[in-house]
This record gives sequence, structure tokens and C-alpha cells, in this order.
Amino acid sequence: MDIALENVCFVISKSRELLADMDELQDEPGGHASDDVMKDELPEDDLPEHAGSPEYEELKEFINGLNEDEQFELIAIAWIGRGTFTAEDWDEALDTARDEHSRTAIRYLMAMPLLADYLEEGLSEFGLSCEDEE
Repeated sequence: MDIALENVCFVISKSRELLADMDELQDEPGGHASDDVMKDELPEDDLPEHAGSPEYEELKEFINGLNEDEQFELIAIAWIGRGTFTAEDWDEALDTARDEHSRTAIRYLMAMPLLADYLEEGLSEFGLSCEDEE
């Protein structure tokens, strides 16, 4: 992996904050049952309800500030974390991320509700942890 561990850990941290904020919204009266069902990838014209929140915008801006290769690496790490690929399949995961998400990497990552968990598990598959960063 070429992406800095601190960048992956920042995305994990901000994704967890965003998820916590979403949980608070869902617990409010008038929450929608459909809020509990989330997809890994949303259609181009379908933005998550939390789009526009300060946490969402901060995470989106950070990911947007990464170069394309780092964005593809985030996708590959997440896929390894969710079991789609193994750490030994790194090159294949990275090539697939480039092929499938060359124009949609940010949108794809931002729509992944378990992004933090997947990234954390993906790092673990490489023997890395955000605790290593501290």
C-alpha cells in the first residue's frame, strides 16, 4: 500500500463520527424504517440523507483531496476488509477498483455505510492498525 496509514485512519475516524451522527438521527421520533437499510453503492442521483452535514462534507473533502491512486487504495482496502478480496489479492483488488470506479471512487466510498469497519479490518489483514499510527 502506498496510501499513508494516517490517511486511512482519518477516514476511519471521520466515518465513525458520521455513522454516530446518523444513528442519533435515526433514533429521533419520525425516523424512517428505510433509514435502517443502506446499500454499498447508491445510484448517481441518490445521495445519502446525511449528505450536506458538516461531517459528511469534511469526509468528502478529505477523500476528494487524496489522489486517484489513494482513493482506489481505500476501495481495495475496504474490499479486503469485507472479504471480497484477500491481502494476497491486493493487485487484483486495486485493478478492479480502478476499472469499476474510475469516475465514482468518492461517491462509492461515501455511500459505503460500513466503510470504517471495512477499512479497519482491511488494515488488520495487512498487520496494520490505527493504534500503530499513535
